[in-house]
Amino acid sequence: MAQTTLNFRSWMWRAFISTSLVPLVMVEIALLLAYFLTNQSILESQGEYLRKSAARELQASVAQNADIVEGQLANINNLSLLLARNIETELAESLPYHAAELSVSEDGVRYSAKDDGGAASFYSNVTPLDRQDLDKVDRLSRVDFMMKALKDGDPLITSVYFNSPDSYNRIYPWIDTLAQYPHDMDITRFNFYYLADAEHNPGRQSVWTDVYLDPAGNGWMMSIVTPVYNGDTLKGVVGIDITVEAVLQKMAALHVPSNGYLVLVSDKLNIMALPQGVEAAFGVTKLETSSGYKGIRHEYVEPTDFNMGTHPEFRALTQALDSQPDGLLPVELDKRTHLIAWSKVALSGWRLLAVVDEAVVMQEPMSLARHFRTVGYLMVIGLIVFYIVFFAYLWLRARRLSLELNTPVSGLCNMMGEIGQGNWTPQASQSNIQELNLMSNHALDMGRQLADAESRRGAVQQRLEVVMESVTEGLWEYAPNTRTFAFKGALRERFGLPSRHVSTEYFLGLMPEEDRHAFSRLLEAAQHNEHPVTEVEFRLPDLQGELVWLLCRASTLPDAITHEPSVVGTCVDIDTLKQVEQHLRDKTLEAQAASQAKSRFISSMSHELKTPLNAILGFAQLSQFQASSSAALHAGYAQEIINAGTHLHQLVEDLLAWSSLQAESPRLALRPVDAGALLLECQEMIRPQAVAQGLSLALQLPDQPCIVLADARRLKQVMLNLLSNAAKYNRPAGSIVMGVEMDREHLTTRLFVADTGPGLDLGMQKLLFQPFQRLGKENSKIQGTGIGLALCRELAELMGARMGVSSETGVGSRFWIELPFYSTSEDIVQSPSPHQE
Repeated sequence: MAQTTLNFRSWMWRAFISTSLVPLVMVEIALLLAYFLTNQSILESQGEYLRKSAARELQASVAQNADIVEGQLANINNLSLLLARNIETELAESLPYHAAELSVSEDGVRYSAKDDGGAASFYSNVTPLDRQDLDKVDRLSRVDFMMKALKDGDPLITSVYFNSPDSYNRIYPWIDTLAQYPHDMDITRFNFYYLADAEHNPGRQSVWTDVYLDPAGNGWMMSIVTPVYNGDTLKGVVGIDITVEAVLQKMAALHVPSNGYLVLVSDKLNIMALPQGVEAAFGVTKLETSSGYKGIRHEYVEPTDFNMGTHPEFRALTQALDSQPDGLLPVELDKRTHLIAWSKVALSGWRLLAVVDEAVVMQEPMSLARHFRTVGYLMVIGLIVFYIVFFAYLWLRARRLSLELNTPVSGLCNMMGEIGQGNWTPQASQSNIQELNLMSNHALDMGRQLADAESRRGAVQQRLEVVMESVTEGLWEYAPNTRTFAFKGALRERFGLPSRHVSTEYFLGLMPEEDRHAFSRLLEAAQHNEHPVTEVEFRLPDLQGELVWLLCRASTLPDAITHEPSVVGTCVDIDTLKQVEQHLRDKTLEAQAASQAKSRFISSMSHELKTPLNAILGFAQLSQFQASSSAALHAGYAQEIINAGTHLHQLVEDLLAWSSLQAESPRLALRPVDAGALLLECQEMIRPQAVAQGLSLALQLPDQPCIVLADARRLKQVMLNLLSNAAKYNRPAGSIVMGVEMDREHLTTRLFVADTGPGLDLGMQKLLFQPFQRLGKENSKIQGTGIGLALCRELAELMGARMGVSSETGVGSRFWIELPFYSTSEDIVQSPSPHQE
């Protein structure tokens, strides 16, 4: 009798449906009913209490935030009063008159044209040039430091300014007032001035403005303005600007419960600060300030739709704001009920409103009710008890099933083991479960496929062994019938190539044009078996876009599956070899250039040596031929011989010093050196030469000693060379200034020599420190070898210093050497010899 077989799913459902599924569904339904009933009870009993609690929390939050805002306003108010008193003092002082240096436009505007680190000045052409008070401008420049301190000390402050009745404006930080302000601007027509004048502010207190559009180009802002008096005369108004954007950022940082937001309203119920995205809810449109500001010639405040009193839907809210300093009211916004709590900012009379969606407020109480602990604990305990019993039962059932499945599964394991040992067709395992029988048949099919794959693997392995003998970078294979490439290994990863089906046009398109023909010739030669192995060099861009030289070798092999011939090749990275070849070529060119420089040097030195020698010989012969001449004439000839000899001696000394440096770098003893004392010695040594040439000599030293780490003898040699050049190449009645500049931030000291000579253009500055380069002075009367500055830079580098020049044609040049500060923790350092390890 044939045995009936079932599939595994049917067999499992028959075993568990009568014992597990029905009880499980019944228990889950009972637990869910208990959960929903309990949750509903919690919501009904606790909802009203939590709603009132949330309202009290909202009122407390807005009151606390209002106190924070008032504290910040009080701080800015104090700063405004402090600046006003300081300006009153400056304007009342009796000081010598110094006219302020300001630029004047064609239409009569006096302004500061550039930023010198202080405030910007602007005198509107409403006041004629001859009536503009330049003494006042000069006095106000003394409060720039205080304006800067106020601006830098508080992130809320955008700018600090002073306005006077004659339309003078002084504002920090500096702006291009000529381009920003209208040239005929009457400052008295703006609220940031007239709100503080005697008519509107008889008590002379600080006053906060409503939001207005800033003529200085900073967008919508509000200001605190404080009058400045001299007796009973209003001299002007001090103002501190705060942009609406800065207020919004501060408000965003304040905490509002239930994801609410804050709104700032003035004492006239104008909306002063409103977060982005909620304009439509308050019936206003967002104002853009991207248009130019230059057309603003009078006050420009927010339009009337920013006043809450113009919106009928806010009538109840505006009445409550007028009558109560603090409170809470439900309001319809965007067809949703919102709770609005407010608190008054006493210092300015503003109101701070906190707006919260009522649905969000009630979301938190409902979340708390859903997580009621007692109900959760009861449900968890019930589920734990149920599943302990349920899993115990399932364990017993699983044990019985495992016994029933053990024999067929063991048979499958034995089949897999035999296949793993090389027996590709083991005896099949039989079972009354269809899935297990199917698995057994699949295992037999797998064995047959592995046998076929093993035979293919042997053929492929033979081909790979031939190819892999020369592989170092990657493999590629070309199919002539489809004209496509396949890539493997590092070649694909390094150059970002697809693994298969790469067209010939795409691959050749990656190469430079001059390499494509050579690679195409490689493919043709390999296909026709012109050589056992064909090779070519070509370039290919990597993932960074840099061309890399590759050596490619290719040969033709038959495909193991289709038996069609294909070209198989390898690629080797020869980029380093190519770079070495290029380096050798570059070194050859450098050697040729050095030889040419040597020839120029010999020619230059021949000319320089002949000049003093000719002078020596000429004047010596004159002395011989004119022995009977006067003693004065002989003394002149002797002086010329001495001068020529001195020049020749200096020339030889410079050549010996330069050749010594080039042969072997000297060992320098780096020790602490007093830079000021060293410059004093150099000043005394160069003074006779400067006096002889009619040059003035000045020395600029810091107030305290400056100690640097250097070789004193070599540093003095560098400075004397710079001073000698400053004297030789100076103009008549010129000047030489030398000194010390200390940079404590970078712990460096700069010694400089400045002259009033003809100066150097950029082209000459690039050639300045090259040896034997005199920049066109070779045939002049000024003696020199062109070695001095090159020698100075070599010595500076040996001392760990930097050397440079800044020069302007027609003005003069400034040479400097920059050395590190000397620290007491540093040991004495000796510069290493190039032959010492």
